[in-house]
Amino acid sequence: MWRAFATGACFAFATLAVAAQDFDQARSRIGFELQTRWGQRLEGVFPDFDGDVETLPDGRHRVRINLRAASVEIVGHPNYTSFSRGDGFFAAGRYPDIRFVSDPYPASLLRAGGDLHGVLEMHGVRRRQVFAIAPAPADCARPAHDCDLQAAGSVRRGDYGIDAWQIAVRDRVRFVLRVRLAAEAG
Repeated sequence: MWRAFATGACFAFATLAVAAQDFDQARSRIGFELQTRWGQRLEGVFPDFDGDVETLPDGRHRVRINLRAASVEIVGHPNYTSFSRGDGFFAAGRYPDIRFVSDPYPASLLRAGGDLHGVLEMHGVRRRQVFAIAPAPADCARPAHDCDLQAAGSVRRGDYGIDAWQIAVRDRVRFVLRVRLAAEAG
């Protein structure tokens, strides 16, 4: 009986100590920028995504983001949208999700800004990446609640086996995130 009580108490504590708060999908935007060899900047967005921020028992946080590759859009370019979903680029049929899981980080990172390290999985390849968190504005008491949390990071397509369009599109892809968290239940 003691073992059952202890197990139940540990489970209850873990449930309270490890809570996750979901992204507010209506107020968040996750996108990327590509540059053509001729200097044209293409803007892409992922309208279908989810994410959350988990509070760990030690007080640090961890963010998880999941982007649906089939939802990718190249703004203002329907033909590029089709190509980007196809086998030569994101290969959405074969690799439906792009995922990022951060390393644990202190909550102060959201206010002060700095590097957010983690693992990005894209096109079947997992690699360590760093995203830069912008410092919160001075008048924002709770970043990601009262103001957008802004982050950006560049990856090389070739590192993930996305090598189509090398003649037309540069290797660097710059991810740009503006994230808000859903209102806390309370």
